[in-house]
Amino acid sequence: MNRRTFIQQAAMIGGAAILPLSCTSTPDQSNYKMGYQLFSIRDEMAKDPVATLKALKTMGYQDFEIYGFDESEMSIYGFKPAAFKQVLDDLELTVTSGHYGFSNFLDSSSDQLEWFVDRCIRCANALDSKYITWPWIAPEQRTLENFKLMAPKLNAIGEQVTAAGLGFAYHNHGFEFEDHNGENGFDIIVKETDPGLVKLQLDMYWLMHSSNRTPKELIAAQPGRYVMWHIKDMHKTSRDYTELGNGSIDYTKLLPNPATSGLEYYYLEQGGNYAVDSMVSAAESAAYFKGHLHKYLL
Repeated sequence: MNRRTFIQQAAMIGGAAILPLSCTSTPDQSNYKMGYQLFSIRDEMAKDPVATLKALKTMGYQDFEIYGFDESEMSIYGFKPAAFKQVLDDLELTVTSGHYGFSNFLDSSSDQLEWFVDRCIRCANALDSKYITWPWIAPEQRTLENFKLMAPKLNAIGEQVTAAGLGFAYHNHGFEFEDHNGENGFDIIVKETDPGLVKLQLDMYWLMHSSNRTPKELIAAQPGRYVMWHIKDMHKTSRDYTELGNGSIDYTKLLPNPATSGLEYYYLEQGGNYAVDSMVSAAESAAYFKGHLHKYLL
């Protein structure tokens, strides 16, 4: 029986089954908890959030970034935030950041945006998470004009979130690096927002996928501002997502200096293109990270 088959069979037994030693061993003492962006395993979270979190814990994950907050119902994964926090506490897990649906409010009034931010703050406080993160804008919103519109909105959100005692960050994809006659959205966001109010969450996959820059170059230009990282790999032929260690990004050479970055939290992630399924991919990425990359964050 090969390693992948073993992991697959273990992961399928109730979602929280015993995994091989390489996936269950507790990481050595580190400055950072091993984090996971729960969007990576959204299919399992939709079925049974508690069993999924238990399974992720057996793989060594200790900390998470949420997605899918419902501001109308004030719920996350079907739980009120306080109830979900109790689930986390019972499992001795944490949520330190959340991806919230700001894209829907890009064209909203200041009052509507302030209302939404207030709901996000209430959720983050209930979860005891430090950061609220703007993760994405819709394809039809990706114009230079909208990036220029976003900058003051990001500052306003950052001011409101900071006043509540939390941190606010912007997460990049690849579309921010697209050229618009010598300009691009990423540079507008970085240059036209206040570093004290708007931190940055660096998605290394999208940076490497869509630009000719490196994480070290970005961090050198804005030291201390990249407080969170997303670490995920790129398939060698399709350039889609893949399990960590299975792709073309050599993180042993690419990972920046955490202190220079200002790193507080990192999250492994795989948004799709699973070799077997999302649970097996989560286990394989955890095993690779602990075996090859964890030492860079000690």
